[in-house]
Amino acid sequence: MRLMEQQYKYFAFISYNSHDIKWGKRLQKKLEHYRMPATLCSERGWERTPINPIFFAPTDIQPGGLSRELQDRLLASQHLIVICSPHSAKSEWVGREISFFHQIGRTQNIHFFIVDGEPNSGNPDTECFNPVVKTLGLPEILGANIHENIYRLPLMNRERAYVQLISKLLDVEFDTIWKRHRRLLIRKTVAWTVGCVAVLAALIAVWQKSQPVDISLRVNEISVHNENLPVLRDAVVSLALDNKTETDTLRAMEEEVLFHNIPSKYLNHPVRITVTCRDFLPTDTTLILTKNTIVDVARDPATYGDIRFRLYDPQTETFLSDIDVVVDGKTVRSDETGLVKLSVPLESQRKTYPLSASIPLHEDSVYMPCGDSYCIFKQ
Repeated sequence: MRLMEQQYKYFAFISYNSHDIKWGKRLQKKLEHYRMPATLCSERGWERTPINPIFFAPTDIQPGGLSRELQDRLLASQHLIVICSPHSAKSEWVGREISFFHQIGRTQNIHFFIVDGEPNSGNPDTECFNPVVKTLGLPEILGANIHENIYRLPLMNRERAYVQLISKLLDVEFDTIWKRHRRLLIRKTVAWTVGCVAVLAALIAVWQKSQPVDISLRVNEISVHNENLPVLRDAVVSLALDNKTETDTLRAMEEEVLFHNIPSKYLNHPVRITVTCRDFLPTDTTLILTKNTIVDVARDPATYGDIRFRLYDPQTETFLSDIDVVVDGKTVRSDETGLVKLSVPLESQRKTYPLSASIPLHEDSVYMPCGDSYCIFKQ
């Protein structure tokens, strides 16, 4: 599920001066490809890259006056990101875009990303905030500043500013994602340094033994195919090599994933392959690796076939026992706890099952998957 509300075409609109175009391109790429922690995405119902799409004029239309087209783009954007510098502070068009976003009632969604200059310096040559900010009386501004001297390395300060902006856009605590982001940066830096030393030390041997190849991997469903059930989507495929694991996402059953630059020494040798996907049983197997590898997967028969729910009377606040219920044409009686349970063979499964009973019910269907906590109410 995308974080943007449905009425917004763009997650954010980047406002900038042409002198700062490289920062606009860099910021757009950084935000659209930023991967949030999987656990946080699961809690919030986000995709792994929730800040997407970002409107940036050079990729769509040429910047210029606040035309009707630009106004439409602003109206279609949930947030406005202003790239702040002495150039944008003097830009009439940046000021107009801020004013327009303020006028349409999205003041709280205006964010500032400082790439040059000083905030509230009082000097036109160094001031980074457009004067329209004070003219409109916008709330106290704390923009994300890439030059904030928190760390010795400029790279760390830039990355910190990116995460500050991301935390504001997504309304999450800064520390929630910064600590993880910082660890990843450190790991990447250390890994890159160690890797360079290792490569330089053994360049000839690696070149001879590890000529890269591309591996194509597909999956094949070995369970009974049922067109009434959702197809395979977004399967996570991992290829375990000696010292690393290559991971990619298979979007659909009929597609393939490509693992690039796999050392040729792994070809025709056993490797461990795992496939995990919603509605399918996890696959963990060892196969002989070929350039076109096929992995067998099977659907989990319990997801849509293990029907379990309870009958509940909201007036008496009790579960209803010994009630005959007809699910998909099969009659089942509720037990002493009101539980109705039924197993359906994989070939007969579906996402919803028709429901009726010897008593009037609020629902006429059971929606899968369901479990012991799923209740069907008596009318």
